[in-house]
Amino acid sequence: MAHLLGAEALHLEFPTKVVFDGVSLGVDEGDRIGIVGRNGDGKSSLLAMLAGRLAPDAGRVTVRSGVRVGVLDQADTLDDRLTIAQTVVGDRPEHEWAGDPRVRDVIAGLLDGLDWDGPVTGLSGGQRRRVALAALLTGGHDVIFLDEPTNHLDVEAIAWLAEHMKRRWPANQGGLLVVTHDRWFLDEVCTRTWEVHDRVVEPFEGGYAAYILQRVERDRQAAAIEARRQNLARKELAWLRRGAPARTSKPKFRIDAANALIADVPEIRDRTELQSLAVSRLGKDVVDLLDTAVAYPSPDGPREVLHPFEWRIAPGERTGILGVNGAGKSTLLGLVSGDVEPTSGRVKRGKTVRVATLTQRLDELDDHLDDPVRVVIARLRTTYTFGSGSKAQELTPGQLLERMGFASAQLSTPVKDLSGGQKRRLQLLLILLEQPNVLILDEPTNDLDTDMLAAMEDLLDTWPGTLLVVSHDRYFLERVTDQQYAILGGHLRHLPGGVDEYLRLRERERSAATPATDAAASVAQSSPGLSGADLRAAQKEVAALERRLEKLEAQIASARTALADHDQADYVGLGAEMARIGELESERDGVEERWFDLTERMG
Repeated sequence: MAHLLGAEALHLEFPTKVVFDGVSLGVDEGDRIGIVGRNGDGKSSLLAMLAGRLAPDAGRVTVRSGVRVGVLDQADTLDDRLTIAQTVVGDRPEHEWAGDPRVRDVIAGLLDGLDWDGPVTGLSGGQRRRVALAALLTGGHDVIFLDEPTNHLDVEAIAWLAEHMKRRWPANQGGLLVVTHDRWFLDEVCTRTWEVHDRVVEPFEGGYAAYILQRVERDRQAAAIEARRQNLARKELAWLRRGAPARTSKPKFRIDAANALIADVPEIRDRTELQSLAVSRLGKDVVDLLDTAVAYPSPDGPREVLHPFEWRIAPGERTGILGVNGAGKSTLLGLVSGDVEPTSGRVKRGKTVRVATLTQRLDELDDHLDDPVRVVIARLRTTYTFGSGSKAQELTPGQLLERMGFASAQLSTPVKDLSGGQKRRLQLLLILLEQPNVLILDEPTNDLDTDMLAAMEDLLDTWPGTLLVVSHDRYFLERVTDQQYAILGGHLRHLPGGVDEYLRLRERERSAATPATDAAASVAQSSPGLSGADLRAAQKEVAALERRLEKLEAQIASARTALADHDQADYVGLGAEMARIGELESERDGVEERWFDLTERMG
């Protein structure tokens, strides 16, 4: 496999820290490498050295002659004096870039809905990120470096980017290095993983999941070796104290297959136990949104962001909310928290409900900026209980901080001097210690590395309450929630198929909104309208589907009533009732989708 670039004996040192010492590595044709590690360990510095943006203190980086390197910086480097078109294609004649399939694909995938001839200035953070990506990806680079490419991107854009990077080069050609905390993207795109830690870069085969398996095995071996070393040291001490030792057999251990490492690991969450604890804390009533709608004033009259809908949030429910920017996700969360009043319908809250929101801002820290972390936590509760029954854990705020990755030395650091990720973790801790029973997380993964994301997920696994999450981090969303909803065209829709179903629905939504083109015409030919006997059969099926929908809605309403009246101490029964409701809702959604398909084809 041909060599693209390499590094030899890299040494990098900042005034207070040695970042790398004697690092040698290489990138070959076909490599798709994800770079992971804790914040501050040097991931972006490594990328900058390999890209020629940062000179090492010692060692060298070599690039094969003729290899073209492209870089997406983590910082915003767009020139506000230019238009989007000038930023993306420069001065290239239109016939040249418009005739390039790659350029057309990038523009369609990233810049749909943006004014091609409009200025870059005034664009939102997500729009600017799309423009920067498009400017990079329209080039003919042999090696691409991406530093946090998914920042500010929504789920759809991330899915498009992953697909583009997988098919950008033929097999065994091109090279990709990406620093990202998006674990889904790492698993979807990367074939190798580099872990940056303790001044070295350690290579692993495969994407994020394979890397985790190998890291667990590495740590297990290290623990076994350390245990053996300590046993030998104790034997040596005994010999020194008692004389010649008796003959002993050498300790033995075997390396289990990777899958065996997780064979005895239980489910990440005990749903029945958490459900029962949530019911005991919340009662049977949480938040019910009944025929609720929200409209905002506009020059053309009220604009309805959320059309009338019904959503009864259950105790212990863990739900992810999907939708494009501006779809109404924040409005929906505001209805639940009480920060937004409905234009019509009503919101009914249980008497014991205490809602807390982890926002994208850091408002909770404003009153503590000049205080050291240890002073902040000294004002909090002395203990906090996670889980219930035999699995309950009593943790002090200090233990919680340690669990969230704070070193003891950082306890003396003023809050204002913490990194973005440290502030985010402290913000979550302050909210959890208020003991809410309904927790709303609005983009909670910002500024956190993969290890800290795993620590947050572990903490939430034992949190007994109702959880609502809005996040563009697909891995996190699927990891901490049990079901997903989407806001599509102002309507709240359940997604039995999760994020994949949401992406399919968004693709259908875009196709329906696209004016007729050759491509659209070919799609229309593949799904022709119905006539004659087919039309009559479809009309008959639609009528049957509508009757089935009415019956399912009645069954769901009846089951929800039965759940509310069920013995709240019967945790197994409650779990069975909730599972039955989920099955009915999944069947209803499938019937709705079939009804939608048929009515579309009937015209």
